[in-house]
Amino acid sequence: MRGRLLGLVIRSLEIASAMIKGPTYSDLTYAVVEGRELCLDLYLPFWTRSCPLVVFFHGGGWSDGTYKRPGLEWLTGYGFAVATVQYRLTNVATFPAQLHDAKGAIRWLRAHAPEYGYDAGRIGTVGFSSGAHLAMMAGLAQGDDFLEGVIGGNLEASSVVNAVVDYYGATDFILRAQSQPEQTEKPGSVVYKLLGSAVSENESLAQQASPAYHVGENAPPLFVIHGEQDPQVCVDQAHRIVAYYQENQKEVTVEILPEGGHGGAEFFSQKYREQVAAFLREHLC
Repeated sequence: MRGRLLGLVIRSLEIASAMIKGPTYSDLTYAVVEGRELCLDLYLPFWTRSCPLVVFFHGGGWSDGTYKRPGLEWLTGYGFAVATVQYRLTNVATFPAQLHDAKGAIRWLRAHAPEYGYDAGRIGTVGFSSGAHLAMMAGLAQGDDFLEGVIGGNLEASSVVNAVVDYYGATDFILRAQSQPEQTEKPGSVVYKLLGSAVSENESLAQQASPAYHVGENAPPLFVIHGEQDPQVCVDQAHRIVAYYQENQKEVTVEILPEGGHGGAEFFSQKYREQVAAFLREHLC
């Protein structure tokens, strides 16, 4: 028992010492949209060349947040490169602009893999909250020009990813309009601002913007982590996409935290860090 504990302590110290404290490359421009640069930061692990890449999208209700506070730097301690992506917020553009930016960043990262040393064939997406919605959409919405966009060019490169991690993200706006109409129907609410209208006024667009409706034959493996007590994104959003994955016989892992809210330290305990890292390692390594 003592030896096992010592081993865990040593492993934790190794991971901590290997973590990158700041970006290896800052403010790399992946696209210019109407004269405005869209940038990303890149964190590379110390010891790995041709390492897998995790592309991270921040939360903030699609209207706030920054790629400068990613919260995933710890993955470099497990040998992953991490790119944190800036995308247009809803005060600038409505959906699908945010997804176009996400896919443009993935294509840029894949096209520039030889320059920075990570493996273009092993890319996953991770997001928190609204960023998780984009991470899922980037992984699930393939082969649709309306959702792909041309932001940043690099159209010869694919935006396909190998795995997705969803931290408490929205998956079905039609369902959300039923369980949380204050988030979807009211002018100024987060989903209203994303879509440019109430869900009930444009259900077709709401479906196109919902990850659950894109689960199909090519759905990448998905890890879902959500709080049972989440007041902002109801846990039914997690249950919905898990059900769609299971119906399509696609690989999905789910962790529902019984006392979990919308984010918080519990989601990033060593236990869940290890689970997320193991999932990404299984599907990207």
